Amino acid sequence: MSMEIRGPLELPARREDIELRTADDLTLVGELSLPETAEPLATLVTLHPLPTAGGFMDSHILRKAAARLPALAGLAVLRFNTRGTSSPRGTSDGAFDGGASERLDVAAAMEFVRERALPRPWLLGWSFGTELALKYGREHDVEGVILLSPPLHRATDDEVAAWAGDGRKVVVLVPELDDYLRPDEARERFSAIPHAELIAVEGGKHLWVGESQTRCVLTEIVAAVNPAALPLPTEWPPA
Repeated sequence: MSMEIRGPLELPARREDIELRTADDLTLVGELSLPETAEPLATLVTLHPLPTAGGFMDSHILRKAAARLPALAGLAVLRFNTRGTSSPRGTSDGAFDGGASERLDVAAAMEFVRERALPRPWLLGWSFGTELALKYGREHDVEGVILLSPPLHRATDDEVAAWAGDGRKVVVLVPELDDYLRPDEARERFSAIPHAELIAVEGGKHLWVGESQTRCVLTEIVAAVNPAALPLPTEWPPA
């Protein structure tokens, strides 16, 4: 008997609590989710929303990506709490630094990816996480970045424009009703990256609340990383 894939439903996967070690000697807590039996086809390194506004590794889109995409799309999903951030998994060492020292957190996650030989890494940032991806993603061996609800508060115009000379993919999902950056302004701000793919999501909001918005976001993530897995099943096991 199949069941509808929605809400907190967790599909089969190999899940492992992990720790990341930063260059300034902090321990960050996280989780790695892998396909249950096969090797992953690509890897999502997720960067969560602003911790001072409640963002953490369990922010719902990232949690649902880890719950669904190893089974539905053959992806590895790495989630972790940046410095000073707490979740049911635990609290990472250190203190929130407004996106500055978090550069070392991104580097620690990418070092873990290298150590585990996880394939085809992408940075998947949401809100504050998009700032980290834009500011520091070019330093690492990633296929591209996927930006959900980018506020562009901390990433400077120069940091955005620097991606223009970089051949890696930049996929930007902008909610029509975002609290910070809506599609028209986003097109102007990201015009500095000619190859950026900007997707305006009709009816979307910054927090992507609701199953229809969740499915839209996960579909666009998979379209960028492993389009052969589309369309994503809506029932488990798939028909």
